[in-house]
Parts: sequence; C-alpha cells; structure tokens
Amino acid sequence: MNPQAKLVFITSLTLGTTITISSNHWILAWTGLEINTLAILPLISKSHHPRATEAATKYFLTQAAASALVLFSSMTNAWVTGQWDITQLTHPTSCLILTSAIAMKLGLVPFHFWFPEVLQGSSLSTGLLLATIMKFPPITLLYLTSQSLHPTALVTMALLSTALGGWMGLNQTQIRKTLAFSSISHLGWMAMILLYNPKLTLLNFYLYALMTTAVFLTLNSMKALNLSTLMTAWTKTPALSAFLLLTLLSLAGLPPLTGFLPKWLIIQELTKQDMALAAVVISLLSLLSLFFYLRLAFCATITLPPHTTNHMKRWHTNKPVNILIPILTILALALLPLSPM
Repeated sequence: MNPQAKLVFITSLTLGTTITISSNHWILAWTGLEINTLAILPLISKSHHPRATEAATKYFLTQAAASALVLFSSMTNAWVTGQWDITQLTHPTSCLILTSAIAMKLGLVPFHFWFPEVLQGSSLSTGLLLATIMKFPPITLLYLTSQSLHPTALVTMALLSTALGGWMGLNQTQIRKTLAFSSISHLGWMAMILLYNPKLTLLNFYLYALMTTAVFLTLNSMKALNLSTLMTAWTKTPALSAFLLLTLLSLAGLPPLTGFLPKWLIIQELTKQDMALAAVVISLLSLLSLFFYLRLAFCATITLPPHTTNHMKRWHTNKPVNILIPILTILALALLPLSPM
C-alpha cells in the first residue's frame, strides 16, 4: 500500500477514535465511529485477496448497522427527553437499543459472528488494530453510558460471550480465529463488571490491549498464521517463542502474571455485589479459553515436529525484532507482581 495513503488512513483512525472518546454529544460520537469504520476498510482489503474483500464487506455491513442503531437510539432519546448528552440516556427503549448496538460494534455474543471472519481475512497488523484500537471507542461509550444500559441484557451477553468465546476457540487451527474468540471471551469479562464498577472494565481493556499487542507483534515477527507454522517456528526464533509462551499464559489469566490482575479484581467485585454465582460461572467458563491458550503455548514452544512436515518451510531471515515486543512482554508478565509497589 502507498505510504501516503497508509498515513491518511492511520491519521483518520486516530482522529475518529479521539472524536468519539472526547465527545459529549451523540452526533459527534457517531461521526467518530463512522470515520473509524471508513478508515479501517482499506486496511482490511489491501491484500486484494477474495477473503480480504469478503472480510471488509462483512465489517462494513455490521458496523453500518450498529452505527445506525446508535443513531436511532440517541434520536429516540432526544425526541422523548430533548437531551443529546451521552450521559443523559434515560428512555428505556433507547437504553436497550444502545446496549445491542454497542454489543454489535464490539462483537459480543449473539452479535459476534462477523468478528472471527473479519480477523481471519485481515493481515496480522490490521487484526491488531481491529482487536485493540477499534474496540476503544465502543468501550468508552459503554463506560459513559454504564448507568443507562439494560442490566439483564448486558449480564446475559457477558456470560454467553465468555462461554462461546471459550467453546468455539477449542477446535481452531488458525491463530487469528483463535485470537478473535479469545477477544470475545475477554469482552464477556468486561461487560460483566461494567454495571458494578466501570473503572474495572477500562482497566481490563487496557491490560487486554497490552497483552494482545504483544502476542500479535510476536506472531507477526514469526510470520505464523496457523498451528503448523507455529510448531516449526521455535527452531528459528527460540527467544520469541519463549516470549510468546509467557504472554499467552498471561492472556489466559494465570497467576502471578499480569492477566490475572483484572480477573482477580472482577471476581472480588462480583462477590461484594452478592453475585457469587455469576463469579463462579464466569471463572469456570474461563477454563475453556485457558485450554486453547495452553494449546497455542504448547505448539509454540514444546512440540518437536517430524522431519518431513507437509507444509512449506519459511525462509529464515535475520530481521531485527520489533523493540516493542520485549517491552510489552515484560509489562504483560510483571504488572501484577509490581502492582503492590
């Protein structure tokens, strides 16, 4: 892709995100979301592969529908109350429509079908943008409207997301699809605690974005897109494979790594709110996603493949490793042990 065009799209992404997260008016927030959607589409379809075009089409249709619902919900609220302020959403129908619209934007179950397909059709670098930066504006809107959202719908979607994210990731061989289901599962945790402690949702999102960035950048350096290429990558980049193992375990939420911190705080908050049953269910459901993280980690570091592998060997290039990878990996491992300090 032309560097100037890429610069325009990345600047538009930054602009759209900034407009949405800093606005108080529904129309401005909607404008930011639209700029974001239009800026990411060329980045998804830049490879001109039919799968990439399909991913871009699916992404456009879903996001356009979700944006229309956001606009419809805010207009209905303004019609009844005369308020365009994001924090003043009070009309019950508007609240329910907005909950569905933001769930569609984020890819919460039952509006999750587009996300694994879009991530599978994109390159790893675009996938990273889709899994982190593109989730930030909707998460901000959730945070701002947390008092207005429909509680039953949100908790149901949260539990279903954690269940389906773990369950559907179990038999995947494509790494991007596995990471998409991992994202859905993490979003379930974020949506679960939103009504009781919105700041924990933001903390969970920041830490998730940090660990996912580390995983995507490492995979991008290793050029690994499925499990069979991941199995032979350790011979070429043993240090990166070790980094990947630890970051995946952190993403799974194993103590004493960073990924355990948000889960620990969320379970603590849920028990304080007399939702011990929900805390037990969501903890048990996260064991499903632990299984596929362990499988990825196993393929990345421990497996010795047979000498006659039935896929093309990757050409071994001594490309310098992205400096962000070690920094993000250290943060993904050490933030929980360092947090008491």
